[in-house]
Amino acid sequence: MSGSDDAVNPADYPLIDILRFLLASLNIEAILQESTIHRRRERLNSMTDGSGLGDAYCATIERIKAQGGDKSRLGMEALMWISHAERPLKADELCHALAIELGSKDFNTANAPSMSTLVSCCQGLIVVEKEASTVRLIHFTLEEYLSTHSDLFNRPHPEMAEICLTYLNSALVRTISADPFPGIRGTPFLEYCSLHWGAHAKIDLSGRARSLAMQLFREYDGHISAKYLLAEYFLQDLEDFDANYGPSLSFSGLHCASFFGIVDLVAALIETKCFDIGEGGFWGYTPLAWAACKGHEEVVKIMLECENVNPDWPNNFGETPLLHAAWGGYEEVVKILLKKGVNPDGQDDVGETPLMHAAAAGNEEVVKILLMEAGVNPGRSCDYGQTPLACAAEFGRDGVVRMLLAREEVNPGQPDEWGRTPLLMAAMSGHEGVVKILLECEEIDPDKPDNYGRTPLSCAAENGHEAVVNILLGRQEVISDKSSIDSKTPLSYAAEGGREGVVKILLGPKEVNPDKPDNSSRTPLS
Repeated sequence: MSGSDDAVNPADYPLIDILRFLLASLNIEAILQESTIHRRRERLNSMTDGSGLGDAYCATIERIKAQGGDKSRLGMEALMWISHAERPLKADELCHALAIELGSKDFNTANAPSMSTLVSCCQGLIVVEKEASTVRLIHFTLEEYLSTHSDLFNRPHPEMAEICLTYLNSALVRTISADPFPGIRGTPFLEYCSLHWGAHAKIDLSGRARSLAMQLFREYDGHISAKYLLAEYFLQDLEDFDANYGPSLSFSGLHCASFFGIVDLVAALIETKCFDIGEGGFWGYTPLAWAACKGHEEVVKIMLECENVNPDWPNNFGETPLLHAAWGGYEEVVKILLKKGVNPDGQDDVGETPLMHAAAAGNEEVVKILLMEAGVNPGRSCDYGQTPLACAAEFGRDGVVRMLLAREEVNPGQPDEWGRTPLLMAAMSGHEGVVKILLECEEIDPDKPDNYGRTPLSCAAENGHEAVVNILLGRQEVISDKSSIDSKTPLSYAAEGGREGVVKILLGPKEVNPDKPDNSSRTPLS
């Protein structure tokens, strides 16, 4: 191995982890004795092409099982968690997950194994990413192997749901729930349990998980896991969320079960008659609204079969279940709600409609469904003047733009209250495809300014959208030196923003004044 022609260059084998595993797990003495690097490569490649690795993984898992006792349990459970978790687990999260005793009301941190112990119990099949402190399998082929050998784990998702719920029901977590601001240090597994227990339970709900969930729901209002869930959904920091809303959080077990879409739990909670199914909890969201937000068709159906459920009931912002479903692109939920006779064109507190939300999100199938409803006006604007077309243009939804332009009620040049047209919005955001589609309309003025004198060209120039700038400059109607109300030209905006490519384009064939000052006497150069 000392000769330069015969030495293995680590750069030839970027899969360092898997090679280390093979070196540790297989008898490779014969490989090392091969006379040429070419033969070694062939042998190593044969072991990493699938069949060889499968045998190696199988042998290693058998060694894990043969350890017996806690070592075997820890090794297999660690592999289960890493391969079936909803997101990569941090090292301390995994250690705490493996310390939980199912059904226990107490959590003993002393039971948490060290990471070095887990690596040893897993026989080298797991590694810790140092930068992110997350634990992963040694190679993606191991994940494929575990997914195709489902018999290695007996119903992993119910077990994971049971572990999460046991933790959330523990005295340690219940004590945290009562604090004005929770002292969550020392509970690294709390966030994962709060956000993802329902995903595991939805996949496969066991009787024990069902019982543990019902136990949690008896005191779910104000529970720390509810705060985690809502803070995550509304993209808020937990500390700020808790400071704003404190322990008096209105989010019941029925709201939670509807959020996760666990049909069995929703039905069981409704049957208890302990919850007002039409109740608007946090920010006025009803259980039906949460089911619509998340696209849970079966839960929506169950809710609509109950008395005292208003399918058109808005939250504190005037948003109905239909609007939520339209934004999320949940076609079947939209159809179910429309069959119940909800208002297909209802406006929220700022005048936005389900069609506007579907258009902004680019949910073409939902847009088609809504456009077939007799009560929907595709040209209707909200309180600040934006139309569904403007929303679709702003976010670059080419397909939706074409659908809306096919309707005679839609004015392609209609400005909002700031004078911004759909073309200007598309140019500002750099959506080349939408700009081309809109310019095909004869009634479109490609140089129409907004209330501040900003044209589509100046907006595209300021943001450095070179392709859009070229398209607009190709139109005779576009004045390349047109000034805004503060006398800034497209060149001024491009220069101020450091858009070198746009500056070169504007200084090209069309004549512009490179020294034209604005109202503050600043030129593009200055």
